[in-house]
Amino acid sequence: MTVKTPRAFWKPLAIGAPEPFREIPVKVERMIHFVPPHIEKVRAKVPELVRQVDVVLGNLEDAIPADAKEAARAGFVEMAKATDFGDTGLWTRINCLNSPWVLDDLFTLVGEIGDKLDVVMLPKVEGPWDIHYLDQLLAQLEARHGVRKPILIHAILETAEGVKNVEAIATASPRMHGMSLGPADLAASRGMKTTRVGGGHPDYAVLADAAGDAPRTAFQQDLWHYTVAKMVDACLAAGIKPFYGPFGDFSDGAACEAQFRNAFLMGCVGAWSLHPTQIDIAKRVFSPDAREVAFAKRILDAMPDGTGAVMIDGKMQDDATWKQAKVIWDLACQVAARDPEKAAEYGISG
Repeated sequence: MTVKTPRAFWKPLAIGAPEPFREIPVKVERMIHFVPPHIEKVRAKVPELVRQVDVVLGNLEDAIPADAKEAARAGFVEMAKATDFGDTGLWTRINCLNSPWVLDDLFTLVGEIGDKLDVVMLPKVEGPWDIHYLDQLLAQLEARHGVRKPILIHAILETAEGVKNVEAIATASPRMHGMSLGPADLAASRGMKTTRVGGGHPDYAVLADAAGDAPRTAFQQDLWHYTVAKMVDACLAAGIKPFYGPFGDFSDGAACEAQFRNAFLMGCVGAWSLHPTQIDIAKRVFSPDAREVAFAKRILDAMPDGTGAVMIDGKMQDDATWKQAKVIWDLACQVAARDPEKAAEYGISG
């Protein structure tokens, strides 16, 4: 595939558009909290919500009825203008590119709130061509409306074609912020036999070996392990952020936490929260454990230049474990800067 030269890659795609970021802004984004902006009583709670979450996302796509699309768009603009988001991210999920609403979404949002909008989440991304289209259009709209900072793009991985092209999607534009797994649409695209939105399935299991007449234990497996791992590799190789997407069973907090924790351990930096009960789960899971943070600090203190080998509590630590400790410590510092409770827990002062 033909790619742009490095010099051209970093040029604005429209005269007067802001220059692309060379690095994705460092922000803690443990949860992307979805808000249906066509509902007035939900919009009224946003100023309070801003203090509780890392990202507020105005949802314009799935879960918004067709006859409420225009109300959702208008409600999101109203919500964005009326609220001081401070350090909390303001995102939107627009309608998919083949929908009749997407152009009005983009023309309205960039024109009305372009300087407040941090990220546009694009659903059902099939390949880099979808990112290229949105990249060019955003540049033209930013130039038209004098937007001063580039609006980033976040792709949802929810089709078999998208999974196949995940590496090309990750590197399609300097606007790329990250990707989220979209398990429900992906399940349909793949022909998977599940109606669950994320999480495991009792029939996706392996059996323990037979041992005489004893019952054989079944061990439930993770339907999404392969896809999350592939997405994480593509994102981290490209310097962008991977996220787990939605967990649809709001009544099962334990299963939600287990799925989020699997994603966190594999490299995801956050997940979607679709219900208020999932906010604290995401905050807890995607903030490193205080004991891990303390141990990571001991490794870094024992190996200030990151070379050599030391013994700590009978375990050898070397260059590789120093890098692991650095990941945990850097994340803890970012979380502490955002979350006073975690700062106290980690013993990190602002």
